[in-house]
Amino acid sequence: MPAITTDGLILVLNCGSSSIKFAVFDAAADPLPRKPLWNGKVQGIGGPNPDFGETGVAPFPIELDPEHPYRGALRVIRKRLAARMEGRRVAAVAHRVVHGGSKYSQSVQVDQEVLDDLRSYVPLAPLHQPFALEAIEILLRDRPDIPQVACFDTGFHHTIPKVERLLPLPYAAWQHGLRRYGFHGLSYAYMATALAERHGDAARGRTIVAHLGSGASLCAMRNLESVATTMGFSALDGLMMGTRTGALDPGALLYLLEVQKLSPEEVGQVLYRRSGLLGISGISSEPRVIVQHEQDEGEAGERARLALDLYVRRIVREIGALAAVLDGLDMLAFTAGVGEHNDFIRGRVCAGLGFLGIRPEPDANAANAAVISSGDSRVLVAVEPTNEEWVAALEARAKLNRRTAA
Repeated sequence: MPAITTDGLILVLNCGSSSIKFAVFDAAADPLPRKPLWNGKVQGIGGPNPDFGETGVAPFPIELDPEHPYRGALRVIRKRLAARMEGRRVAAVAHRVVHGGSKYSQSVQVDQEVLDDLRSYVPLAPLHQPFALEAIEILLRDRPDIPQVACFDTGFHHTIPKVERLLPLPYAAWQHGLRRYGFHGLSYAYMATALAERHGDAARGRTIVAHLGSGASLCAMRNLESVATTMGFSALDGLMMGTRTGALDPGALLYLLEVQKLSPEEVGQVLYRRSGLLGISGISSEPRVIVQHEQDEGEAGERARLALDLYVRRIVREIGALAAVLDGLDMLAFTAGVGEHNDFIRGRVCAGLGFLGIRPEPDANAANAAVISSGDSRVLVAVEPTNEEWVAALEARAKLNRRTAA
């Protein structure tokens, strides 16, 4: 197999339950450009009105086979890509795979054996894992000549010390793989690179990165390596999220099972899809929508206020806990959809962290500036867009080139 850097393209797929985000990178360029040649998204998969959007083109309706919508969505992406390739080949497909378990701490080329391993982690990440694996399986069958690389959200956290990964269960649980893994690793890997480039040594000290999107977590870094994180065994732990609970008293789960008589499947629906911002507000899973209802009268306004207050409170509480683990804080960085674009969330979080010496600069915060802290702030507060797709493409190219060289 020739090195993929000669003339190939790397297709990156980020698969969710109802959407597939994609990006195409020029693997021949060195260094690998951060900006893809082409990117876009198929959304509404499995629903009545799926559509396709891409660079420079507004979303337009598409038809998908109702019995095999995911296969149809991939076919649309491949067809559009073929029209843009200009004679070049797809040298590799990189997949964001949420969970690599205890076996996979680094990216891996996927064959049937690896795919079977990854299926065993589906219960730990049911919102994402099944769909990435479905895409891998389809491409293994349809295009076995194209190497596929799984890039794991758990991988960045392999530097976390054992005391942070251990769960307070009987030790046999650790021996059977029950431990804190951590997630959003592709995002944190990018932040470790981008923050160091922009802020130099300030990023190499005691840094907390807040990845706030529909899923949300924090990562404490020292010297740009993960030393603690809020997500644990599954992607449910830690911060309150759009539809997920975050950390929850296990007794509440026993109550749902034993007293309310919910089935395990029903409890899973509550924890993953009906809780968080959506569950408390009854309005939306998105802060920018909920905030528009804070001044409503009656229960609607109260629930909107409570949802945002609890969301911010949990972020502030966990930042305080991670600052204790780091023995102080030098930098706080916000990223992902909410972290990058919702200045009112950043402002409220910073207001709750005044005890750490954080002083936001309101105008810079409103402008989503790269630095939103004032000159007298003891902690540098940054906003940095993430780029998970580039990290996945970089990992895939490195993995396959190493294999070729060997």
